[in-house]
Amino acid sequence: MSSISAPRGVRDILPDESWKWEYVFKVTRDTARDFGYREVHLPVFEHTELFSRGVGETTDVVEKEMYTFDDRAGRSLTLRPELSASMVRSYLENRMDKLHQPAKLWSAGPMFRYERPQKGRYRQFWQIDFEAIGSQDPYVDVESIAVSLEIFRKLGLANLEVVVNSVGCPVCRPVHKEALQSFLKSKLGDLCETCKGRFNRNPLRILDCKNPVCREITEEAPDTISCLCAECSEHFSAVRLGLDRIGAAVSVDKRLVRGLDYYTKTAYEVLSGDLGAQNAVCGGGRYDNLAESIGGPHTPGVGFAAGVERIVLTMEQQGRSFGEPPVLDAYVVSPDPSSRDESVALLYEIRRSGIAADIDYMGRSFKAQFKTAGGSGAVFACVLGPDEIATGSVTVKNLETGEQHQLARAELSSFIIEFKSAKVKKQEGNLL
Repeated sequence: MSSISAPRGVRDILPDESWKWEYVFKVTRDTARDFGYREVHLPVFEHTELFSRGVGETTDVVEKEMYTFDDRAGRSLTLRPELSASMVRSYLENRMDKLHQPAKLWSAGPMFRYERPQKGRYRQFWQIDFEAIGSQDPYVDVESIAVSLEIFRKLGLANLEVVVNSVGCPVCRPVHKEALQSFLKSKLGDLCETCKGRFNRNPLRILDCKNPVCREITEEAPDTISCLCAECSEHFSAVRLGLDRIGAAVSVDKRLVRGLDYYTKTAYEVLSGDLGAQNAVCGGGRYDNLAESIGGPHTPGVGFAAGVERIVLTMEQQGRSFGEPPVLDAYVVSPDPSSRDESVALLYEIRRSGIAADIDYMGRSFKAQFKTAGGSGAVFACVLGPDEIATGSVTVKNLETGEQHQLARAELSSFIIEFKSAKVKKQEGNLL
């Protein structure tokens, strides 16, 4: 019988990488706190109509990429392909409009899209998602972009390009639609089949097509900025001014429309020069009509999502630090079977003091236990044999220096804790 492997497009995040993810989440969590965002945890699957109505039926996500299934009651459910629609659904359902506005929320977790797996892109992928719901102030757009940039700054990322655009609103978008259709009408036969289907339904999506022929055809197409209404133009100017005031270096990309239909006014992306064709580390924008599209009242909002896999990959390629990998503080060594019970008791004593510790569970010899202790990364080997038990002591060996101490058992935890504290202070002093 052949063994079962993971499905195509998903992968295991193993211990030698997961600690890097934890570092990214820690930086994200700290930044969220600094900006006043509170964490929420949302369902992995939702009713399919949340995404078909919210994200847009003509988007690639809904047309081609969603994992949709019927449950046993015949209800159509979908594994979430993105988080903004779920976040707005939760805002409406839980009456977060009664909270201080805007409601500033963030979350992290897996998303699911059936697309071709490639570098930094999987069918199950993790995103960090930030949303500010309830305000149409352009400076909330500025803050949303600033949050993502601050996360990347703290992570040490470089070679990033921030591009921004305005995709208008229901007032001015029909003007752009008419101008775009007029421009493309004579060129319709040369477009790819997908874009031909979008010509009448949603021609704005044609600007997002990655087909080289379609991109060349639309190179001189009317842009959204030239068609903005007064309100959208004023909003975009305020966003650009705000970004300038906070020192955020951004450029305008008039082709940027993003791949989801709910965007209004501001759209932006953060691109990395180290990721090749799939170079977006982060993307987002404003979605003032998303709540209405899923049956709620008019509720403005803005947010972004950043791919964790792409963040980690970019950091690795740029040689950025993830901090220190997790290691043990101590490894309890039991030289004789008769001292096994007391060794296990000692292990749990020091763990309860906040010390990371382990013990041999494979029946290894005394010598092999020391070898395992060294390989574990533990600083100290704590030997508890019959002699130590008889005298109420523990033999402690520093595996880095070879220095050895005989301590009273009751002093072991405080000895290790003080050593760790002194080491941290020394490291901090070296950084000053």
